[in-house]
Amino acid sequence: MGFSVSSAPDRSGTGHARHGGDRPNTTCSYVSGISPTSSTSSLTTCDLVSQWRQFLHAQAAGILAVDFLHVDTVLLKRIYVLVFIEHGTRRMHLGGVTASPTGEWTVQQARNLALSLDESFADIKLLIRDRGSNFTASFDAVFQAAGTRILRTAVQAVRMNATCERLVGTLRRELLDRMLILGERHLRVVLAEYQAHYNTARPHQGIAQHIPDDEPGAPRTTVTDVGTQQIRRNPVLGGLINEYARAA
Repeated sequence: MGFSVSSAPDRSGTGHARHGGDRPNTTCSYVSGISPTSSTSSLTTCDLVSQWRQFLHAQAAGILAVDFLHVDTVLLKRIYVLVFIEHGTRRMHLGGVTASPTGEWTVQQARNLALSLDESFADIKLLIRDRGSNFTASFDAVFQAAGTRILRTAVQAVRMNATCERLVGTLRRELLDRMLILGERHLRVVLAEYQAHYNTARPHQGIAQHIPDDEPGAPRTTVTDVGTQQIRRNPVLGGLINEYARAA
C-alpha cells in the first residue's frame, strides 16, 4: 500500500502541519493517493489516515519503528537517545545514548540491535523511520540485508510514526520530566532500568493491557478480591515508579 499525502500549511505556530481527519470538525481535502484496494486515485486525507491505520494494524507483528529524542542535562548539555519499538508486542529497545548522533553512530546501533535480536531480527518486515539525516543509506542497509522494507514518514507527518512518538511521550511524562539527568552515564542507567519496567511490568492499551514480555496468547492475571490478597510494592528508579504484584 502506498500513499502520497499532502498536508495543509501550518497556521498554529507549533511548527507542525495540520492533517485532515486529525479533528472531527476538520474538513478533509482531496489529495492524490495510491491504493491497490481502491478503485479511485482521488482520496481524502481522512481516507489515507484510515487506510494507514488499518495497514499498521494488519502488519503490526512485523513492524519495528525508530526515532530520536533529546534530553537536556542539569549542565544544559543536550544528549540524544535512539529508541526502537516493536508494534506487535510494544517491546522497547534502547538503541543508545550520545551527544553526537552521527550517521556512523546510528548505523552501529542498528548493528547492535541486529545482534541482540539474533534470529528474530529476520522477523522484522517493515521499519518505520523519519527522514532525518542520521538515518543514512548504510543504516537502512542493515535492515534491508535481512529482508526488511524501509518506510519513511511524510514530511511533518508525525502520526505516521505514532507508536514510536507515543513511546517518546511516555518516556518524557513518566521519567525524563520527573528526574534531573546529570550526564550520559546517568541517563543510560535510568533508561535501562525504565526499559526493564516498560517491557516486564507496564501494561499497554494497544495490546489489551498485556505487558510486552507476556507469552503470546497468555491470559492476563487479575486480582478479583483485593481484600483477601496481599499486595507487594516494588519501587523502581528510587520510588519514582511503583510496581504492584500479588504476594506468593
